[in-house]
Amino acid sequence: MCGRYVVVSKLSEIEKRFDAVVPFDFPPVYNLGPGSRVPVITSDQPGEAQLFVFGLTPFWAEKRMYFFNARAEGDHNKENDPAYRGVQGIVDKPAFRKPVRSRRCLIIADAFIEGTTREKLDKPFLVHLGKGKRPFAFAGIWDEWTDRDTGEIVHSCAIITTVANSLLQEIPHHRSPVILRREDEARWLNPDLPLHEVTAMLKPCEEGDMNAYPIDKAVKHPRASGPELIAPAGPPLRSDDAFKIDGDN
Repeated sequence: MCGRYVVVSKLSEIEKRFDAVVPFDFPPVYNLGPGSRVPVITSDQPGEAQLFVFGLTPFWAEKRMYFFNARAEGDHNKENDPAYRGVQGIVDKPAFRKPVRSRRCLIIADAFIEGTTREKLDKPFLVHLGKGKRPFAFAGIWDEWTDRDTGEIVHSCAIITTVANSLLQEIPHHRSPVILRREDEARWLNPDLPLHEVTAMLKPCEEGDMNAYPIDKAVKHPRASGPELIAPAGPPLRSDDAFKIDGDN
């Protein structure tokens, strides 16, 4: 699962990296979780970032829901076998089958927070890409839901997850968010992309591009905030420089 992540890049860096205007203020956030408003770039508006609720509510839902992750395998691979390369059942799940076909998005991030399979966020790690590879984009899906009582229109999103690569297995954790290769981002947003090409992108990030280090378990509290949350509490899993913040927005 990937329920917490970090966005700390300057807005100018986000605009340059994704070739999209960011028309809103978004100060550094060190502990984004379900229910937060998060920056995304959607398939229907690729030139401008938007703020969506993290936690998808399907268009057909009678009340608010918060699907913050969507399993690429759907109901398959329930044992989370990291060697699984079979059917991507997300295309059949009622909450996700329309979004994965026509409402895909880039969910902007600088790093994500993952706990161990057993201790969860009582033993958290900050997972990040290599030097110069942030911000990056999670493979996301989005939907539009209308509150039948108030008429409010809510745009929300979810991160697609897949099997754990070797780095996530070292934590150990059984899942990994899908992080798109930079060269695949425009294809992910292309509404005309054949479905088999969409599902072909739902694979774990190459572990050579990632590292992780332990952080304080204070991050488990949804309202906790501040840069101290992602300060190293121990050495990284692999020899490398720790995640560094280059400045404020």
